[in-house]
Amino acid sequence: MSSTVLRAFSVHVLTATGAVFAMLALLAAVDERWGNMFLWLVVAFAVDGVDGPLARKYDVRTHAPHIDGALLDLIIDYLTYVFIPAYALFQSGILPGIWAWSALFLITLTSGLYFAGNWMKTNDNSFQGFPGCWNMMILVLFATEPPTWLILVLIVVLAAAMFMPLKFIHPTRTKRWRRMSLPVAVLWTVFGAWASLAHFDPGPLVQVGLFATSIYLLGAGIAQQALDLIRG
Repeated sequence: MSSTVLRAFSVHVLTATGAVFAMLALLAAVDERWGNMFLWLVVAFAVDGVDGPLARKYDVRTHAPHIDGALLDLIIDYLTYVFIPAYALFQSGILPGIWAWSALFLITLTSGLYFAGNWMKTNDNSFQGFPGCWNMMILVLFATEPPTWLILVLIVVLAAAMFMPLKFIHPTRTKRWRRMSLPVAVLWTVFGAWASLAHFDPGPLVQVGLFATSIYLLGAGIAQQALDLIRG
């Protein structure tokens, strides 16, 4: 095996570690160790942020084509972005009774449809529609503990946004504002890990940091669309 092929195959192995982190997160969730669960999800989020650039750098489609890296990434993303966080939201008791069941069904159903959709990517490598990053949203809910009505509104709005012509940036692939977006994504990862290690009592600094970075990552693409409309 040549060094070129070995490097390309190693990127697939790196991507596949996300499945291991998903299992570790699930095991922690079953024991209701939410801090540990989200810490593993943050690690998986970090891996997801670096494996794509490495895959393009080492041209895995040419040098390791026997593994579909995009499909592998999609499977792991559904586990770490949707399935496990939705379980945590349901099992933690943040939402009461019927509202927990409703959120569980809505998140998993709409995300399953979105992940199988052929409209996900835009020409500038952003996402069309909310890209199902429930791991980020639910971690922020754990860290900030908003009222039930606000949680429900956020879930309904984001689920609907999956199927709307709204743009959401990819921090590493969307070139526009990338010098800002990439550091913000790194900051979100740091704040998320901090909150998890602090068992979701990280103090106001981290709470504000999580909120601010989340607002940027959610709103930057929509802001770009609005600026384009204003400029005509």
